Amino acid sequence: MKAQEIMITHVYKVKKHDTVRAVIEKFIDHRISGLPVVNERNEIVAYISDGDIMRYIGKHQDLVVDFVYHTAVFKGDIEDFESRAHKLLKVPVMEIARKKVIVVSADEELEQVAAILGKRQIKKLPVERRGVLVGIISRGDVIRQVFKQML
Repeated sequence: MKAQEIMITHVYKVKKHDTVRAVIEKFIDHRISGLPVVNERNEIVAYISDGDIMRYIGKHQDLVVDFVYHTAVFKGDIEDFESRAHKLLKVPVMEIARKKVIVVSADEELEQVAAILGKRQIKKLPVERRGVLVGIISRGDVIRQVFKQML
């Protein structure tokens, strides 16, 4: 079975000139946690996830980690966190999106897709055909397809 047979073809995405505000709006409106970033020709140029957002708003020098008790204590002012979150909405998406994107071809075998998702520990893979975004495939899509006939 090929990726194109189970991929989702209605893909939420953002343009490379968008700000993070467009990303956050799509995350909230569609209850998703990651988006491909595309250029004018619908080619994948980056990928942005909820993890990229967390890394940005979580940046500060005042985090004290206690490795003995496995705890982290924030010693700073909460306004700093809120300020970073508010400022993030205006940041160009390409400033924090990952430019090295792992993608699969629409013709990729499902077994290979599963191997990439597992080995790379990622949730979703953009699917392309001749360099253009045509779908997205998730770990859940693969699991549902593989096991639905067995249960």
